[in-house]
Order: sequence, then structure tokens, then C-alpha cells
Amino acid sequence: MPSSPYQHISKIMDLIVNINPNSVLDIGTGFGKYGLLCREYLELWDGRQNYDKFLRRIDGVEAFESYITPLHKFVYDNLYTRDISKLADNLDFSYDLVLLIDVLEHFDKAEGRSLLTKILARNKGVLISTPKYPSNQKDAFNNIYEIHRARWTKQEISRLYSNTAYDDNDDDTDSNNGIKAAFFLRDMTHLITYIGRRENINKLKRRLLLRQIKKVPGTSYFIPKAVRFMKSVGLFTVFLISCCQGGLYIQNYLLTG
Repeated sequence: MPSSPYQHISKIMDLIVNINPNSVLDIGTGFGKYGLLCREYLELWDGRQNYDKFLRRIDGVEAFESYITPLHKFVYDNLYTRDISKLADNLDFSYDLVLLIDVLEHFDKAEGRSLLTKILARNKGVLISTPKYPSNQKDAFNNIYEIHRARWTKQEISRLYSNTAYDDNDDDTDSNNGIKAAFFLRDMTHLITYIGRRENINKLKRRLLLRQIKKVPGTSYFIPKAVRFMKSVGLFTVFLISCCQGGLYIQNYLLTG
């Protein structure tokens, strides 16, 4: 369908807002929901209070032209009405974030591997959401692109990013930060993962972990007092090491699947 489960909107948008991309490519726009949400929460919430001047580049790809509405033309800077398998080699822009939201299951394994390899090699990151157990969907809405063709596993996706070649000429990376890594969210029905540079993923995990910690009642009161006490008795270094070790464990438990 030209849609995706509403239950995942908050999880996916939470990742996008924390990644904070300046450019987005939304592959398989469907109804245009995630393009609209990106435009709203990356633009209207940036403090400028400017309703009609967008600064970020948000492009879309939708192979089925019957899905296109005036909404798409308002939301997306560029809208490509072509099969992404044929378009990928001709895109001359490197995006901060590529969205594949309920899209990957519509490709067979060979096509999907080829597409993901190209996306990972040419862009800074990709956010994937795909059902763990896709339904036996045929050509819904008279659209052959709606057919479910493959079920993807965490192991298959992990192999793809670990084997992807990387452009070392990118100005924003060095030999360590250019290494691709993945961050999987816990979810009962879908594989939701962000694949990007290791440095960016580590930053994303720290932001999400900090927010989880702030939800604990009394945290904002007790942590500053604990830090001041540890400094006063000369145990602050030990405290930091313990927090780092414990934080890694908590981070993996709370955030990853």
C-alpha cells in the first residue's frame, strides 16, 4: 500500500529528528507521509519560525505516478517518478539520509542487495524499516511495485553494510569515521535500523540514552549533586569510568534489539 504502519511513526521520526539531516531522499514516497513529517519537524521546529522558506533538501522517489498528488509537489524539492533500481546510478547528489520505509520487502534479494550497496556507498546514511514477516501482498492499488517479494533478516542487512565500499574522498570522514555501522531499534513486528558512519551512530546512541536517563524521576536533581560530591572527595575519575561502563550496558539494553 502507499502507506506504512502508524505504530512506527514516532520511532522513525525520533531517529530522523536526532540524526538531523540537511538532505533526505525518501524512496517509495507512497502517500508522502514521511516527506511531510520530515519537512514539518526538520524545518518548522528549527527555531526560525519561517513558514514558507525551506532550507533543507527533501527529495522523493515514487515509481507509480498515480500516487502523486499536490501534496507531493509541495513537500518535495525534487520528485523522481522512476524505478529506483534504474534511477540509483543516475543520482548525482549525496544525501545525509536515505529513507527506505516499508520498501525493501518489495525487492527480491538480488535487486535489494544491489540497491542497498549503491545507497550505502554514495550516501551518508540510510534508515530502513521492513516487516519481519511480510504478508503475501500482491499488486495492491493496481500497482505491481506493491508486491511483496522478499523477507529480510537482521543478519542479511548486517552483511550488506559490513561489506560496503566507502568513498574515502568524502571531506567529512577519516579512516575510522568512514566505517559503516548499524543501529537496530527494538520492535516486535519490524526491523528498524539506521546504517551510517560509526561516529554518527555513536552520537545518536548517546542522545537517545541521555533522553532515557532524563525520564527517570529525580535524575536532574541527584546527578549534579553526585558529580559535585565525587569531585570533592577525589573520586570523579572512578565515577566517570563506572558510568561509561554501566552506560554501555544500559545503552545496549534500552536501545538496541
